[in-house]
Amino acid sequence: MIGRDAGRGRFLLIGLPWLWLGVFFLLPFLVVLRMALSDSAQARPPYRPVFDLSDGLSATLDKIAALDLENFRLLWEEPLYLDAFLTSFRLAAATTVLLILIGYPLAHAMARAPARLRPILVALVILPFWTSFLIRVYAWIGILKPEGLLNMMLRQTGLISEPLEILNTEAAILIGLVYAYLPFMVLPLYAALERLDATLIEAATDLGAPRWKAFWLVTVPLSLPGVLAGSFLVFIPALGEFVIPDLLGGSDTLMMGRSLWVEFFNNRDWPLASAVAVVLLVIVMGPIMAHHAFETRRAEAERRGGRS
Repeated sequence: MIGRDAGRGRFLLIGLPWLWLGVFFLLPFLVVLRMALSDSAQARPPYRPVFDLSDGLSATLDKIAALDLENFRLLWEEPLYLDAFLTSFRLAAATTVLLILIGYPLAHAMARAPARLRPILVALVILPFWTSFLIRVYAWIGILKPEGLLNMMLRQTGLISEPLEILNTEAAILIGLVYAYLPFMVLPLYAALERLDATLIEAATDLGAPRWKAFWLVTVPLSLPGVLAGSFLVFIPALGEFVIPDLLGGSDTLMMGRSLWVEFFNNRDWPLASAVAVVLLVIVMGPIMAHHAFETRRAEAERRGGRS
């Protein structure tokens, strides 16, 4: 009886996460993939499925074998979409690097602050989440526009004589992305740095290492899990961001989020938009799966080393 209850509990523990992933990830992905393999049509909904399970298994397999993948081929052949992919990747990567450079010192200072101040500092980091994301992005329009707060301050200090054209550029998008996703980088870094044993730094300095060298050889390697977690939390949503490029970027800056919006709601080409979404998901899942495989191999190597 006890063994049966333990087996049921193990099944629930393992099965429920897989059920959750199947219902809320795999099933929607299959719907989008089916739509990506369809043909655009003037109908409601605006696509015509290439294959339908109601046709029978044999007919469905024949149609699957005859797929030409024209929507995916168009993404490769049309420079517009390739440029959108490259622009999204470049801005997301630049955002991630800038946030590491900004967030690491901030998280390190928070982790080394007195214990009574740390909850207050964490609350200040997450305080922007209490305000609407859309309002915060709109605020940057007032800051970055030619007659906005930033140009007014720079002109009053004499640093510039003419207003800077920042709004509707990639620089404005980058500023908005860095501002919006800073908490997503700081919090994982803070969690990793706060758990570090301070005596390790003291031991390194007692052995003759300067403070900067002890930081580089001890703190940085031990905080890499936080850096990777923050990088994933920033890079993935920044890659498909729509609101910030739409409000702060110009018409010349086309990212994948805007491409999806245009194809879905303006052009009503749902199959092509679904193909964009599938490719974007594959690009995002690649680094995550590679990181998971690396961590699995590293954990297995540590277990083998511990047994030996």
